[in-house]
Amino acid sequence: MDTIAANGTTIAFKRSGKGPPLLLLHGAEADHSMFDAFGKELAPHFTVIAYDQRDSGGTRNPPAPYGLDVLADDAAALIAALGHRRAHVFGTSLGGAIAQVLAVRHADRVDCLVLASSFRVGTQVSAINPAGFPKFAELRSRLPDSLPEFAEYFFTREYLSSHPEALNIFKGNTRTAEQRRRRGVILAQPIAIDLGTITAPTLVLAGSEDRLIPPDHTLSLAREIAGARAAKIAGVGHVGTIQNPAAVAAEVVAFLQNQ
Repeated sequence: MDTIAANGTTIAFKRSGKGPPLLLLHGAEADHSMFDAFGKELAPHFTVIAYDQRDSGGTRNPPAPYGLDVLADDAAALIAALGHRRAHVFGTSLGGAIAQVLAVRHADRVDCLVLASSFRVGTQVSAINPAGFPKFAELRSRLPDSLPEFAEYFFTREYLSSHPEALNIFKGNTRTAEQRRRRGVILAQPIAIDLGTITAPTLVLAGSEDRLIPPDHTLSLAREIAGARAAKIAGVGHVGTIQNPAAVAAEVVAFLQNQ
């Protein structure tokens, strides 16, 4: 991991491959390492930049609270600090929400945009999955005892059965209580954006078996963004970049290389 100063933070990042820059934005529970296998699939085609958001991994930031706007400003500042005028941007789950804000606030920094397993910024999370989110929150509050059931919101049951090591992903969270608190209130910070103002060519991806963010909600983002494409990846849950990195990468590479 390397580090660089950007937007008042010290951002930890991993860079690999060669070609046009492609910035990867991880989910709420994760850090850059969720893209280890995915990045290897992309590296033959792009300069892959996977970084840790505030209060994640090796990034160090001030103790003040922040929302999606600040996280989007961080991403824009990182692109510039690494010497790029623009970059392709891939965001998954919360990372996809940050990417939406980035594409609106910093359109000059975004070449093409990919939103995976994400949700519409400004929508109450509880309204997206009213049956699933209360149970998800209850399971999270009982970690690590609830880990096997909690993990099924991210991976299919079949995948976990054949890859029990996937549970270790949730055991490696090293955030302090204060870091978890700040991460936990990101979506409580008010923000409104108009997806219709996004000018970057956009691809929206959903896993067909996503139990956390319903695929139909994710795919509906494409209807608000002019010219956006949408695709559903069969057999994968919320974290497709881990469950089937080759399939997700194939969609991303095909889209970006045809723009």
